[in-house]
Order: sequence, then structure tokens, then C-alpha cells
Amino acid sequence: MTEDKKTKILVIEDNEVNLELVREILTFRGFEVIEAIAAEKGIELARTELPDLILMDLGLPGMNGLTATQKLKHDPQTQNIPVVALTSHAMRGDQELAMSCGCSDYITKPIDTRKFPQRIRSIIEEQPNKNQ
Repeated sequence: MTEDKKTKILVIEDNEVNLELVREILTFRGFEVIEAIAAEKGIELARTELPDLILMDLGLPGMNGLTATQKLKHDPQTQNIPVVALTSHAMRGDQELAMSCGCSDYITKPIDTRKFPQRIRSIIEEQPNKNQ
């Protein structure tokens, strides 16, 4: 990926503290961050902004992150955007469930602020070019 265009990341997170932390880390590292606090708004932004990556909280109010991920993966416009579960759900089976719903990766909260930016960059670089 060239550095000419900022990598655009959509963060769908209802907790203001978590959202602010992720925003600060990613913008400091040069990513463009788009935010939504509800799944429905996140899906809308994914369709209009076509981000390079979506960080999806699984425990959203209303429509949860797993359902939102499934909707994104069934939409031809957004199906190739990688979705990474960003969640405090760390019980046995939660990661497998997230992956079966279409998540590309799974990151538990609280995040490791030192390793998080490189992990996000690695996930993006591993994805095939969605514009081809």
C-alpha cells in the first residue's frame, strides 16, 4: 500500500473512552479514522466511505457487531472490506463465533497500545487488493 493515500479505518464502537483511545492511537500513526457509535450508522458509513478496514465492537446496543458484520459481508459493496472484531468478549468460543460471522481477525480489549498500530497495519497489508 502506498503512503500517498491515508489508510481509512472505520471504528464502530459505542464506548466513548475506547473510541477516543483507538482514534488517538490510529491518527497518531497516520491512519484516517471514521467513527460510528451504532452498527446501523457504521454500515451506512462503510457503504459511503469504503474504508480499508473496519474495527467492530461486538457488544453494540441494538444491532450487535456480529449481525452488523454479517450484513456487511452479504453486501456486494462492502463484502471485501476486512472486519476485525475489537471486543471485550474473550470467552471460549467467542473468537470462533466472530470468525464464522465474517471477521478477518479478533482483538481483545483492553488493547495493547504499543502493539495495536502494527497489528492493524499487518492485517491491512495481508488483505488482497479489494479494488482489483
